[in-house]
Amino acid sequence: MNIYCNDNNLIIEGADSFDVEEVLECGQCFHFTRLAPKEYELIAKGKYLHIKQQGDVITLYNTSYDEYNDLWRYYFDMDTDYVSIKERILLADERLSGAISSKPGIRIIKQDFFETLISFIISQNKQIPHIKQIVHILSEKYGTGITLENGDVRYLFPTVEQLNDVTEDELRECKVGFRAPYIRDAVTKVYNHEIDEGSLMKMNSRDAREKLMTIKGVGEKVANCVLLFGLSKTDSFPVDVWMKRIMEHMYFHEDTKKEVIEQFANEKFGELSGYAQQYLFCYGREAGIGK
Repeated sequence: MNIYCNDNNLIIEGADSFDVEEVLECGQCFHFTRLAPKEYELIAKGKYLHIKQQGDVITLYNTSYDEYNDLWRYYFDMDTDYVSIKERILLADERLSGAISSKPGIRIIKQDFFETLISFIISQNKQIPHIKQIVHILSEKYGTGITLENGDVRYLFPTVEQLNDVTEDELRECKVGFRAPYIRDAVTKVYNHEIDEGSLMKMNSRDAREKLMTIKGVGEKVANCVLLFGLSKTDSFPVDVWMKRIMEHMYFHEDTKKEVIEQFANEKFGELSGYAQQYLFCYGREAGIGK
């Protein structure tokens, strides 16, 4: 992989297992806008990023090497060996070869914990475009603005402090619906350190999931998504309706409880369960398995 700066842009050549469309469109994050095929603007970690990919050349516009090294390198998980991960998953089960070859450029990005928690509470019974819309509304109404070089403004996802005084009624005005008390409870618990990112990081996934489920409206699926996408606990295997159908199609061939599916995946893939889940989820959704 070759990394260099050119005209105030950071260029990455030859990055293995990276496809910006597959990374952003796989349902793990929601604070981005598609500008063109494989070209996006992204708001994350207190920053705005315009990113474009052409073949194996990735351009991060108006990005210095220091900013890449300090932020985006970590965010996009560039130091993780995904070739090895895919090889190990296939050793565990070669039936995932189709899923992996279909979406070889997926990476599990390193997102902000609080934004991930609120985003996946919002995600309940919502399609991705609507989740993105609500994230945008919350950010524009309560988040901090970033002024771009052309004068346009983009908004960061609000911090826990910025959401702490927002009422349930005000949240409903942002189209969150029945999720308003869930978001309100999550904000309160994070603000009061009842739910603490550092403490959750030190717990094993089972204990961290139980702690997250003390938040009103947070069940196993949302908790597992937060563990995987907000805390980088890659032994987590979120099971929603789609994953249930995909796993039943591939392994069980009958109606199977989500808990049984999750345990089966953990036993088969171990610490790689989250990676396997992403390949299976994106492949199954695109192929319409169980639709």
